[in-house]
Amino acid sequence: MFIKIAINLFTCGVLISCTACAPAQTSSSTSTSTDKPETKVATFAGGCFWCMEPAFDKMPGVISTTSGYTGGRTKNPTYEQVKTGRTGHIESMKIQYNPAEVTYEQLLTLFWHNIDPTQADGQFCDEGNQYRSMIFYHDDEQKKLALASKSTVEQELGQRVHTEIEKAATFYDAEDYHQDYYVKNPTKYKFYRWKCGRDQQLQSVWKDKAGKP
Repeated sequence: MFIKIAINLFTCGVLISCTACAPAQTSSSTSTSTDKPETKVATFAGGCFWCMEPAFDKMPGVISTTSGYTGGRTKNPTYEQVKTGRTGHIESMKIQYNPAEVTYEQLLTLFWHNIDPTQADGQFCDEGNQYRSMIFYHDDEQKKLALASKSTVEQELGQRVHTEIEKAATFYDAEDYHQDYYVKNPTKYKFYRWKCGRDQQLQSVWKDKAGKP
């Protein structure tokens, strides 16, 4: 009898120990998934991508911005290739954002106020199809909102808007030295922006709504 009781107690102890040590996989997985906010992507082209990043980086709800190239036919393009204007790619910016904190409409408004939509074949001092302004939509809802916003801008400015709207294609990240250029090279960035006349032209188009440097 003593031996039987001892065996039962030993077995119970082993079971309790294993249960206590086993990872709570279900609860851990649930916690991880609920902690991650929903994210979406927006892609815009507004001329030199150096000058487009700052405004969006300051926008609450924007998680990250990435400078890159899209819309063309060359695979894995380099800056040297894109700047020739022969790849079909455009200097663009990919924005990852939390839709619970910032809406796509708000991103569109910020985009418009940081470009000159009345300028064709380029933006500010940068001329050529690789610098033209564009909105790349990722779903039907973005397409609808982009088209509606373009119509609103045309009515507001009373001029033709040359900004194109197309379905998003493969996005290629630009070289590392282009990412956050305004942070890495603030003096060169400010000089380029001033020399390009970007802020003066934005002020002329948008008045007090113009995007800030």
